[in-house]
Amino acid sequence: MNDSSFAQQQDALFEAVPDTVSVYEVGPRDGLQNETTVLTTEQKLAMIHGLIAAGISRIEITSFVNPRWIPALADHKELAARLPPREGVVFSALVPNLRGLDGACEAGMREIAVFLAASETHNRKNINKSTRAALDTYAQVIERARANGMRVRGYLSCVYGCPYEGAIDRQQVIDVGRELLDLGVYELSLGDTIGVGTPRQVVHVIEGLYRFGIGREQLAVHFHDTRGTALANITVALQLGIRTVDSAVGGLGGCPYAPGASGNVATEDVVYMLDGMGIASGVALDKLVPVSLELQANLARELPSKYLKAHLGHCARSGVRTR
Repeated sequence: MNDSSFAQQQDALFEAVPDTVSVYEVGPRDGLQNETTVLTTEQKLAMIHGLIAAGISRIEITSFVNPRWIPALADHKELAARLPPREGVVFSALVPNLRGLDGACEAGMREIAVFLAASETHNRKNINKSTRAALDTYAQVIERARANGMRVRGYLSCVYGCPYEGAIDRQQVIDVGRELLDLGVYELSLGDTIGVGTPRQVVHVIEGLYRFGIGREQLAVHFHDTRGTALANITVALQLGIRTVDSAVGGLGGCPYAPGASGNVATEDVVYMLDGMGIASGVALDKLVPVSLELQANLARELPSKYLKAHLGHCARSGVRTR
């Protein structure tokens, strides 16, 4: 192959990759909810302000669920109330039902998110509802939220595999995703809940959604790095034109169905890759690192971010103090 044809192939490979990507930070909610160490409200606020200082403009801060179910997020009302609307920054919170929506409204939230699995069994075990019953509930939640001027994001989990059902048929993903969009969610985040997805699966699912009339501007990707494939999967999603990537600072979180495994793809790792590909995210790597270091100290455990580990190793070799 000559240089000219190689260059043409390379151009074709990255033709649909966007010039800019929105990094959607889920660490304060999806990351912290499974941690055994519960952060104080002050620590969470410091984390969120650090993320904003680093350039993160879309942050899921908490979940309005019964504290009995997620004790780590029991301070959701206080946290949200202490984060008033801020120009250029979107704060979101997960809500499971109308009661959760009421709490989000009282706290002044402008955006919420609802969550559902492509797997019937996962829905019954995780939210104690059938897929149809959950959609009926969300129809009410979304209608009321939009009537109150809120935007609603949708999470679709178990897109590539379920801990109970195994592989998920693409048509299930398309059918449930389409219903959520028809109910009025502005963006559908495709979640690899147990971290089993691979690049060919990503192509299979996203191209299937495209063929059913779902636009790339309506989709986001949410990968867990349980088996080390998250960045590869994100790269393929970018090649398909996806412009929003969910991540958690430091790689916070973990899958309850894979004890000890790493969870959400780390924001630092995503931003490092985007920077290297010449894709603008508006996020400053050097300002993310202090946020992760503070989290490591507060949680008393090492975070799985590969960029963070490499950075700390470089600092150690160079004799640079990090804290």
